[in-house]
Amino acid sequence: MSRNFLLIDPEERPEVLKALASEVRVGILKLLHIEGAMNVNDIATKLKQPQSTISSNMQVLVDAGLVRTETQKARKGNQKICHSLFDEVLVMFKEDIRPLKSNSIEVAMPLGLYTSCDVTAPCGICSVEGIIGLLDVPDTFLDPDRMKAGLLWFTRGYVEYQFPNNARLAQTRITSMEFSMELSSEVPGTSADWPSDITISVNGHEIATWTSPGDFGDQRGVYTPDWWKVKGSQYGKLKTFRVNASGTYVDGMKISPMSLKDLDLDTHHSIRLRIAVKEDARHPGGVNIFGRGYGNYDQDIVLRLETDN
Repeated sequence: MSRNFLLIDPEERPEVLKALASEVRVGILKLLHIEGAMNVNDIATKLKQPQSTISSNMQVLVDAGLVRTETQKARKGNQKICHSLFDEVLVMFKEDIRPLKSNSIEVAMPLGLYTSCDVTAPCGICSVEGIIGLLDVPDTFLDPDRMKAGLLWFTRGYVEYQFPNNARLAQTRITSMEFSMELSSEVPGTSADWPSDITISVNGHEIATWTSPGDFGDQRGVYTPDWWKVKGSQYGKLKTFRVNASGTYVDGMKISPMSLKDLDLDTHHSIRLRIAVKEDARHPGGVNIFGRGYGNYDQDIVLRLETDN
């Protein structure tokens, strides 16, 4: 099962730290994490708190983007159902961009810096300021302004990124390679139940196919700009694809025997990452790729290499 993480810089998101600095609010988050979605009255009963206390603290969590609520009909009137949005909250300062290990190399690739593409409509590209080019016109993916992209989507096809093989340049041997990116399916409008098979390839070798469960629009993405239509795709799942000597892993779960030896990265000057929805996919539900300024994770497509020295 995939896990949702929220990565924050406390200098930019002090409201999140404020929301966590309360025994009652932490209790609410823990309860929702364990029990799943609950209404306010049930939360108050479980935590042995007045309903008014839970309601006021719940609003703080909603304002911080940690919880979402929805109103549903009950036997008597309406009830407010509360959902926890994240499994973990990670705090990191911008100064922490250096590798945690001396034998780790990290490269962040802006979303619009793909080196090749072949996509079909519906498709489009957006920057944080607005739409780039024309919607549903594949040739827009060649627009020079794509370099500003924070969100792109397409129905079939691929985009490919070329990362430098910095481990080869440093004359070190790669022991682990990991890609991190925020992904979802793509459907006109949104639908949480819209599976899509998204295939990840490295240097022409397919390493993994992850089935996205849906295209998420139940609430605005934490970083999605205000101008972006509420009914459009708002956020995705943060996925990690790791290859080491023993095989390929998605979010820590082994899904393939494809190993670093099969990729033969030591002989290549670059590492080519392709993100695709194949024509023959069992679930051809399109893809949204979220970059900086969109979704729930303010990050580019990140490549991390671990080396032997």
